[in-house]
Amino acid sequence: MKKVAVIPAVVLAALCTFTGCKKEEVEKVIAPLVSDGQTTESTEEAQEEKDPLIPEIDTSVELQAGSRVAVVSKSTSGEFWGLVKKGMEQAIADVNEAYGFKKEDQVTMTFEGASDEKDVESQVNTIDAVIAENPDVLCVSASDMDSLQAQLEAAKENGIPVVAFDSGVTDSKMIRAFRGTDNTRVGEIAAYRLATAIGKMGKVAVFSAQEKTQSIQERVSGFTNYITNYPDIEVVEIVYQDQVDDMTAAMQEVLDKYPQLDGVFCNNADIADLYLDMKKDETKDSIVMVGVDATAKQQEAIRNSKEVGVVSQQPYAMGYQTIWTALLTTAPKKSVEIKRNVRIDPAWIDSSNIDDPTYSSYLYAN
Repeated sequence: MKKVAVIPAVVLAALCTFTGCKKEEVEKVIAPLVSDGQTTESTEEAQEEKDPLIPEIDTSVELQAGSRVAVVSKSTSGEFWGLVKKGMEQAIADVNEAYGFKKEDQVTMTFEGASDEKDVESQVNTIDAVIAENPDVLCVSASDMDSLQAQLEAAKENGIPVVAFDSGVTDSKMIRAFRGTDNTRVGEIAAYRLATAIGKMGKVAVFSAQEKTQSIQERVSGFTNYITNYPDIEVVEIVYQDQVDDMTAAMQEVLDKYPQLDGVFCNNADIADLYLDMKKDETKDSIVMVGVDATAKQQEAIRNSKEVGVVSQQPYAMGYQTIWTALLTTAPKKSVEIKRNVRIDPAWIDSSNIDDPTYSSYLYAN
């Protein structure tokens, strides 16, 4: 299997930030990366090869037979989380097949979580219940990066390794590994694309999911830091869903407050879908929208020119990598090396590549 070379845009952009290079130079660095997606191979080669983001099952590793992996997700609803779960289930099936595990020797997985990503209390209660059942490994995507300290300490006391996915926790020493998206780059790509679409000048707003989530914090910082390369663009508002009673009403208030608004960045699938569902008067049709996660609704919006494009993740690969990593923690200590942090590059999806098979893994529904 060929390896795919990935150059983190955040590192390259940071060089210009600290060395004072011009925004045109920044664009020369970022533009090729955000247009080509994850791989530099041709479409034909990509179709012939196995997805490079799906790890090979190495049966030379002595996994613990009958291992129970407990997954507590930020949410169990929505296209993104459905694909995360699908990737996890496939990893479990592939491991059982590759190792020849039968009956009681099979590795298993449970997948739980709240129906709403903002329901931090439900997530905490679910993790408490899961730890009481003493699984072999705990995988968690934190709704609030500061809310799980007691649960992580309880897992440690009970000898339960923790693998974080999608969104991590403040005390990273409490987790064995992290598998997720490069969310800083999500924000950078969104900033570059939105700035380009509005002519590198004007007023923009950020409509955001909950501020307490690590992935969202990284997207917002990536966006706001990168947009400073365009001095003629002003970020007039950042609205967080967990800081308002009604997100739709809050977004409408921003649209009313800034009648000359040029663009909006909706930084997760739920927020993007809410924005697309809003009833807007014709004067708002010119507002350029950039979203995150290529849901069915956003794909339709791109095709109908209601959205310029979307920065999309690979949730299936994230789920698969998370489970394989979790099972690796059951191997005898020091018998296998586990990479601590793996961040998957997002891809830019717009009308020019939405039907390109190379990007099919970034589309959540067809």
